[in-house]
Amino acid sequence: MRLEKTDRQTGRVTSDLGDRARPLGPDERTGVLAPGNLQRYGARWFDPAAAVTSVVDRYWFVEWNLDAGERIEQRIIDTPSVTLTLETGDGPGPLVVTGVQERAWTRIIAGSGSAFGIRLRPAGLAALSSLSPTDIADSTVPLTPALSPGLHALLAEVSEAPTPAERAAAADAAITQRLAAAPLTPDLLLANAIVEELTLRVRSPAGQDLAEQFGVSERTVQRVLKATLGKGPKWISRRVRLQEVARVLATEPDADLAALAADLGYTDQAHLTGDFRAVTGITPGAYRRSLQALAPR
Repeated sequence: MRLEKTDRQTGRVTSDLGDRARPLGPDERTGVLAPGNLQRYGARWFDPAAAVTSVVDRYWFVEWNLDAGERIEQRIIDTPSVTLTLETGDGPGPLVVTGVQERAWTRIIAGSGSAFGIRLRPAGLAALSSLSPTDIADSTVPLTPALSPGLHALLAEVSEAPTPAERAAAADAAITQRLAAAPLTPDLLLANAIVEELTLRVRSPAGQDLAEQFGVSERTVQRVLKATLGKGPKWISRRVRLQEVARVLATEPDADLAALAADLGYTDQAHLTGDFRAVTGITPGAYRRSLQALAPR
């Protein structure tokens, strides 16, 4: 992985990721279904500046250099979010947008390449473009001026920065400027707050009714989520739970599925198994065995 550089004056080898970066660990709720690959990709998070956290959840960076003929089919259960990426290598294009995915999807990794990503919060797509979430649902497509002039201009501006850390800083500056010109509406802020609450209560799904908690109607909850993510609260809650299932199975090989099902609010283990299989195409047991097969011996 080319994640270091040599200072020409001092001769010291330093990271080009900057102080804001930290490794993306396999015990985090990323939705990557073979989290051991994250280390191979040199995966890193970058925290966004405080001024843009209403729009940006995380920046991230990965880089790979696989042997000739090697191919990784990376399966992902995405966070309920839209992601913008700057890419090199064999991919959809240099500027890419990925919409909210109904089911787990696969990214083929081969050869050499890299990706710098901007994972948006629910408000992000509406704040930065005129796209609807349904325009890019279940797809990963090249980001062109025709698709979205605003998003294309933003990513093109960020792409001029040479390193991942500088790209994070460039994105902060560009998004801050855009938010100053067009602040978030109350509906967008509400969508952010609802999804944050659903994420926080993944281990206690029987919390206070969302509409009552936020002092709005059920219809308003549905409306703001559909407008920003194209999905309702039940779907979003389900997706967060499935990400937690995947995280536990990857990091706790001996986890009891019946206990996990009860902890996450499923009716029983069969309910958890059916939900997981419907989205990933395999049962939790089969997924756990696939991870064991990938483990170093």
